Amino acid sequence: MANLRKSMLVVSLLMMALCGVSMAAVYQVGDSAGWTSMGQVDYRDWAASKNFHVGDTLVFNYNNQFHNVKQVAHPGFESCNATSSIATYTNGSDTVTLEKLGHFYFVCGYPGHCQAGQKIEILVAPATSKPNHAASTSSASSLYSSNLSWTWGVLGFFLLGFA
Repeated sequence: MANLRKSMLVVSLLMMALCGVSMAAVYQVGDSAGWTSMGQVDYRDWAASKNFHVGDTLVFNYNNQFHNVKQVAHPGFESCNATSSIATYTNGSDTVTLEKLGHFYFVCGYPGHCQAGQKIEILVAPATSKPNHAASTSSASSLYSSNLSWTWGVLGFFLLGFA
């Protein structure tokens, strides 16, 4: 009975550690400025400073009287043509979960907004890819290390304590 209890505890702790390490990120597009055409955000630079992975979520915050979000194919993104959108979001606080690898393209469908820079390309890369932003690398790496260290420390304590 004691061995079964110890095994269940070890398995539970390992599952908690793995879940903690593989948590998806939530990104507010444009950070505090949100989704806007006012020129406050260079969405190309914003996206380039992030590392997007399957399961991450984009949050588009905007005034829905003046903006929307349309997911388009690459040609629609390049030409700022949202007439054949893949999806349309209009509530002003929209979430989009990135469900697969590849490029995702979003534009504002209001006249002139895309041309003014209110468009964004998101590249969803495999989780094992090398991050392209030093700050997120060190943060993610230290979070991973601290979670892993804590987990192994707790496991060691329980294994030695129950042995």
